[in-house]
Amino acid sequence: MSTKFYLTTPIYYVNARPHVGHAYTTIVCDAIARRHRMLGEETWFLTGTDEHGMKIERSAAAAGVSPRKFTDEVAVAYKATFEAMNVHYDDFIRTTDERHKRGVQEMFRRLRDKGWIYKGSYTGQYCVFDELYVDAAGPGAPCPECGRPTETISESNYYFKLSAFEEKLLRYYAEHPEFIRPETRRNEVMAFVRSGLRDLSISRTSIQWGIPVPDDPEHVIYVWLDALCNYITAIGFGSPDKKDQARFEKYWPAEVHMIGKEIVRFHCVYWPAFLMAAELPLPRSIVAHGWLLFEESKMSKSRGNIVRAESVANVLGADALRYFLMREVVFGQDGAFSFDALVQRYNADLANGLGNLASRTLSMIGRYFEGKMPYPSGRAAHTKGDDEIAALAGETIRNFGAQFDDFQFSRALETAWGLVAAVDKYIVENQPWAIAEKDDEESRARLGTVLYTSAEALRIVTALVSPVVPASAAKIWAQLGLGNITKFKLAELKWGQLELGGKLGKVEPVFPRADKTAIERMQKMEDETRSATAERKETPAAPEVKAEPAAPAAAPAPGGAKIGIEDFAKIEMRVGTVKVAERVKNADKLLRLEVDIGTEVRQVVAGIAEAYAPETLVGKKVAIVANLAPRKLRGLESNGMVLAASVEGGKPVLATFAEDVPDGAKLK
Repeated sequence: MSTKFYLTTPIYYVNARPHVGHAYTTIVCDAIARRHRMLGEETWFLTGTDEHGMKIERSAAAAGVSPRKFTDEVAVAYKATFEAMNVHYDDFIRTTDERHKRGVQEMFRRLRDKGWIYKGSYTGQYCVFDELYVDAAGPGAPCPECGRPTETISESNYYFKLSAFEEKLLRYYAEHPEFIRPETRRNEVMAFVRSGLRDLSISRTSIQWGIPVPDDPEHVIYVWLDALCNYITAIGFGSPDKKDQARFEKYWPAEVHMIGKEIVRFHCVYWPAFLMAAELPLPRSIVAHGWLLFEESKMSKSRGNIVRAESVANVLGADALRYFLMREVVFGQDGAFSFDALVQRYNADLANGLGNLASRTLSMIGRYFEGKMPYPSGRAAHTKGDDEIAALAGETIRNFGAQFDDFQFSRALETAWGLVAAVDKYIVENQPWAIAEKDDEESRARLGTVLYTSAEALRIVTALVSPVVPASAAKIWAQLGLGNITKFKLAELKWGQLELGGKLGKVEPVFPRADKTAIERMQKMEDETRSATAERKETPAAPEVKAEPAAPAAAPAPGGAKIGIEDFAKIEMRVGTVKVAERVKNADKLLRLEVDIGTEVRQVVAGIAEAYAPETLVGKKVAIVANLAPRKLRGLESNGMVLAASVEGGKPVLATFAEDVPDGAKLK
């Protein structure tokens, strides 16, 4: 009996249409799901959309439509993007589905009936973007998560006793080190929990677009409790149907929740606490990846630097983007996307690599053996090089599987392409075209061995990389005369399985080389899409925060003016790593920095250009004041201030750290 494998993407917030950043997570999960299906496991792959909350209400109002119509349209756009990327999910959950509403309300009742929910009230600041209360913040103060201005609200709420789970969570993290991956995210989460947990508001009365609280319809359930429950409602939690209940029993807990690093706290603190309180099993592993950067910034609609997956698929095909994202980006770290890099990787690895190996090998079999798989010769015409390719193929099967299953996708693909390169070299060294010119039995036997060896290595690479480039792998598999690749049992892959004398399929190029117009065509599609989007005005623009002229500072008293501890407590300082540093145009003293503070990457404009070259700052740990109101400098919004020491007439010296401190750690 086969084992089960349940994995999920995050559900995507539908306040704007999808881009390559969304496609990245889903493509990775699709490749994982395809591999586990080929390994014979009963696999369930879930994705979907998160459709409730104040942001959706406002986005719909700005678009002049109802929230239902707005979410329907964007959910369709996500499905279309995933279809364009050849993503085969087993279920697509929407938080507006009746099955989801039923399951969320059942979760709320269970938490309430077990004594983990109580009613209270809140007056203070609220971040609409993050759907988050901001404690200890004054009116208009920026959100510590995203830097956007907060709004003052006052409402009654239901609260979840999150504070009661601090020790339970820390103990679970310690006993299950595989629960949060990679280790850097695990360390950040543990640091956050150790700093103390407060009870969590899990209802709102200030919005209507959400799931009503059972028995108290004036309240809607907090969007994060609502959204996180999708992982169980989609597979039957809360359903009266016995088939749904059986599916839940079969597939829960999930083997993998795949998420972006910006939502680690919600998944690694709130979600396990909810599950513990409801006495449900926790997922096996929560795996966080980095951001996909375009023009050195995270892709986002507000920045206007998004790239649609369809633009790539229409020019180079879906497999080009799938391969690029999984090969180019080291999983868990931030990765860069550009059309130039995409085309270079496509031509080097796919067109000139795997595609060329398939074309030359199968074309020669067609030419010299009438399209039938040749028999390898006996030992008389056998060489050490033949054995080396066979041995490398076996090693590649083992290493690729271990690396891929450990989420080292880039290394796994590098391993597979190592075999491609070795076979290319093998063909050049053996020169089968020259052997074919000799009309004797020994040469004929040798030619058969060389081409069989090359074709068998091609088969093995194709089987391994099929989850990543499924459409292209299926074509090569069919050209090898092997039928439907999805029926192949990957767990049985080994050297020597090619059917001797088998008839090849029609040999055609799989990866046509991309010419210089490919970039222009993709860019043109993006420009046209952005123009159309601007005309539709999908979402309201974020209000511009105008910096007020600074008042002249009063002369400090000797030794500095004294402040109370309550004043110091208002300052939130966090540790961050500089990811990007560059000079600001026409500003001799300013550098534009992007600083990763654990939960997000902040843009900070700092007056340190005369003291530091930009390239010396990348990777440096710094301290920033994270709760300053945003201000604009030379047209750039600065969301924080880098701490530095200075003396009269001297250059600033950044405050850094001698020991390794996780990003996001607070300075106290």
